[in-house]
Amino acid sequence: MPRVLVVEDDAQLVRALRINLQARAYEVEEAFDGGTALRIAATHKPDAVLLDLGLPDMDGVEVIEAIRVWSQVPILVLSARHLSEDKVRALDAGADDYVTKPFSMDELLARLRAATRRRQAAAETEAPTVVTTDGFTVDLVAKKVQREGRAVRLTPTEWHLLEMLVTSPGRLVSQRALLREVWGPTYSENTNYLRVYMAQLRRKLEADPAHPRYLITEAGMGYRFEP
Repeated sequence: MPRVLVVEDDAQLVRALRINLQARAYEVEEAFDGGTALRIAATHKPDAVLLDLGLPDMDGVEVIEAIRVWSQVPILVLSARHLSEDKVRALDAGADDYVTKPFSMDELLARLRAATRRRQAAAETEAPTVVTTDGFTVDLVAKKVQREGRAVRLTPTEWHLLEMLVTSPGRLVSQRALLREVWGPTYSENTNYLRVYMAQLRRKLEADPAHPRYLITEAGMGYRFEP
């Protein structure tokens, strides 16, 4: 049963979406703000996200950007914003489709089916979920790390950080995106958290933690995984 995460602060619309989705054999999870949406997306791994842009705690575009750091789950924006610049921002951030309110439920469901079909087709051609370097190996499915043939024990927080970095090889992942995804939106300025946990990861994975080869700091911006 495919799982859909509905991120919307209008309780009546959430109810209507839930009824229609469940009637078509979707499992539905609900979030009324961005922070809750990011936590559910990270822990429950939905098959699709229906996302309103006008959330009480953060802009929906920020939710898209945070999810796109680590996931390619289909994201369909549901918004009352009709301006083309709003649509461009959402699509550039990584949304798969943009549906303006009010909308036809049949059309929305058709777009949802199309987005999930595209994602399924892409998943079938994706690279293996094992990241290998000269220093260590990360199995993203089994959630295991090995270094020099031995298992490396990571805390859940360390694993979450490592997963976000290795799934975006060569790409800068901002401090804000890491903090929001791992600790939640209220921690987006607590960069000391990142320094502590990145230091722990380097001690476990790098041959010379003081001069890292794989987990690179981009001063004042974020971190980058170099395979």
